[in-house]
Formats: sequence, C-alpha cells, structure tokens
Amino acid sequence: MSAKLSVLMITKNSAETLEKSLASIKKIADEIIIVDSNSTDRTVEIAKNYLAKVYVKEFSDIGKQRIYGFKKATGKWVLILDCDEIVSERLMKEIQSKIENTRITINSYYIPYQNFFLNMPLQYGGENYKMMRLFRRTKINIEPSLVHNKIEVKDKKIGYLKGKIFHHSYRSFSQIYKKFTDYGVRMAKEKYFNGEKSSFRKIFLYPIHMFYSRFIKDEGYLDGLFRIPLDLGFAYMELVTYITLGYLNIKDLILNIKLSFPRRRESRAKAFVK
Repeated sequence: MSAKLSVLMITKNSAETLEKSLASIKKIADEIIIVDSNSTDRTVEIAKNYLAKVYVKEFSDIGKQRIYGFKKATGKWVLILDCDEIVSERLMKEIQSKIENTRITINSYYIPYQNFFLNMPLQYGGENYKMMRLFRRTKINIEPSLVHNKIEVKDKKIGYLKGKIFHHSYRSFSQIYKKFTDYGVRMAKEKYFNGEKSSFRKIFLYPIHMFYSRFIKDEGYLDGLFRIPLDLGFAYMELVTYITLGYLNIKDLILNIKLSFPRRRESRAKAFVK
C-alpha cells in the first residue's frame, strides 16, 4: 500500500497563484491541508475545488500557522509548499517514487528551487538554493518563527532530490515591494524579540551591502541587468527592517524613561522625609 502524502500550505489572498500550485500536486497528494488567514479573495473557493481541508486561523507568525496545519495532517509523509510554488513534473515523479519505496530509511529531503523574477528564471545572486520540504510526519518539529521556516529534524537521515520547485515569488513590482515591506517589518520584530538594536550604521550601510552582496559578490549580474530592481528590493527590505527596529527600540527607551519617573519621585520623597 502506498504511503500517504499530506501537502501543507498557508494562504492569505493567494488566488493569483494558488490554482497552479494545487494543480501541480493533485496527482500525488492524498490530502491537502490549507491554513488560511481570513482571505477575502477566491483563495478558499479555489482550495475547496481541489478538495483541500481548509482551516481558518488569524495570522500570528508563519511557524505557528504551519504548526497548526501540521497537527491536522494524517499522512505518513508531509510536503510543505507555499502557494506561489509549483512542483515540477520531475519532482512529482521523484516524490512519488520515494514515498512508495518502503525500503528507504531517509526521513527528510532537501528540494532545489528554481526562482523566477517577472517570469524570467534566476540562477545567481542568492537565488540558487535548496530547502528541506519533504518529511516523514513523525520525524520533525516545526518551531514558531515570524519570517522563515524553523524545522528541527529528529535524526540525520537526510536526502536530496533533483527535481525542482518552481518558485514565482517575484511576479510584479507592486507585489515585490509589498512583500518586502511585510517581510522587513516581520524581520524587525524578530530581531527586536531577540534583543538586537538598530543604529544609523545599520540603517544606511546594510541596504547598500545587501545590494552589493546579491548583485556583485554573488554574481547576480550574470542573470542580466533586468534583475537590478529585485536586488534593490532586497536593499529596501533591509532599510525597512532597521528603520522599524529603530522605531521599536525608541519606543522601548521612552517606555523605560516613563516607568523610571515614579521611582525617582518616590526616592526623592523618601530623601525629603529623612
């Protein structure tokens, strides 16, 4: 009997990309779990057309959304997929082969990504990478995280697949900068909770360094000059991150000053009485 595969997605107004993503896994998914953050477009309708189990949960952080959906999954294997990701034909066959082979002892797999900017493929500048996305359900823990996945594998039995996930994360200029603004704010909150401080140096130099690293150091220019707006977008995200972090730091400082006034008045009153 074939092993059962659960596909886990989180969504928020994802109608633009969701259907292609679901169509790419419908042949291999025994169940589709979608955790939706109160979408107002056709996201839920599209999901139900593919017989997905849809659970509505207000977004708090990406890790908690996935933890919630992961608990609903019943498959022996779980594939984590974003709503703007498409499983290639080669990867689909590869996943099916792995989960049906009862002799395999691997518990999790890295999958390579093919990213696109305005429907043009990217190969350089940090866009050529692998992510761990296919797991035996009982062998991983998902941790809370505001921005990126934090997944702990319970043992070291890790494999690598060759088929790719096609990632259409950068579809238009307005969508890109809206996405980077959201990511920048969330990254700032994560850094704030970890005790990091902003500074003028970080605000002014980190965005420049981000553009240099992606376009020059990591040879993004080899993809072509068309990707300059994308790398400027990453620089913009750094700017948003450290301006927002600075704002949170200043709020903390003001709050601490306000809280210190009653203690100062109390100590002065005691000194006067003495």
